Parts: sequence; structure tokens; C-alpha cells
Amino acid sequence: MKKPVLLIPMVALLAILALAQTDNPIPAFNPGPPTKADNLPPILSKDQRWGASFQNPYQAHAYELAEKIPAVLHQLPCYCYCDKMGHKSLRTCYESTHAAHCGTCLKELYYAYQQTKLKKTPKQIREGIIHGDWQNINLDSAASIN
Repeated sequence: MKKPVLLIPMVALLAILALAQTDNPIPAFNPGPPTKADNLPPILSKDQRWGASFQNPYQAHAYELAEKIPAVLHQLPCYCYCDKMGHKSLRTCYESTHAAHCGTCLKELYYAYQQTKLKKTPKQIREGIIHGDWQNINLDSAASIN
């Protein structure tokens, strides 16, 4: 009779351990800047930034800023969890129109750019993103960030 009583807690413990191993709360990022061997695609070019994806000034402006700090973006996670669809870092979001449609990607970019201007390291910026500091960015006024 003791076997079934012990079996239930053991099954529950195994289930918790299995979930804990697959649930990483920090999305994918790279611990250092890209190397030439990484052969990364470029940030979406200016001639591709038009149409429905770029209706607001802060959308196109985010891509302009992304072109200025691609190595920083390479080292940052993206909390829209696009790593589940293959993205490797926040930089990947700016290689297509993905970021233009995503408030998380846009806010993280503006946060990263502001912090870079304040001479923060990518590691310090990453810590701020993990902490959620990017959530304070107001996209309506973000187009004025330079």
C-alpha cells in the first residue's frame, strides 16, 4: 500500500523537474559581439521600409537606430520570445519587418539605443532588459530619440 502513496509525489517531482529544464525565462541572446564568421544578414534596408509595416514614424526610425548598434542588438534577448521561431537575438528581429509589428522589439531597441548613448555595455543593457526596464519606453515619443 505504501508504493502508490510514494509513486504520486515522485511522478509530480519528475514532472516539475522536466518543466523546469525546458522553461528558460530569458530568451536567446549572444554573450559577445558577432564575428565575421557569423555572416549575419543586414538590418532591413531603407528601401524595404515602407508600406503597412511602417505606418508610424517610430517604426522606420527604430530600424535607422538598429543600423547604428547592430553588435549591441546581437547581444540582447527579445522578450516577444521570437527565439521560439528561430530568432537568435534582438538583432534578428531587425533583419526583417518583424520588429516593425512588435511593440516589445521596438521598445527594447529604443531602450538599448538610449543606454548605448549613456555608455552602458551590452551586458549592462541586457541586465536592464531582463529586469524589464524597456517597458517604460513610450513609442509615441520614441521617434524623437537620437
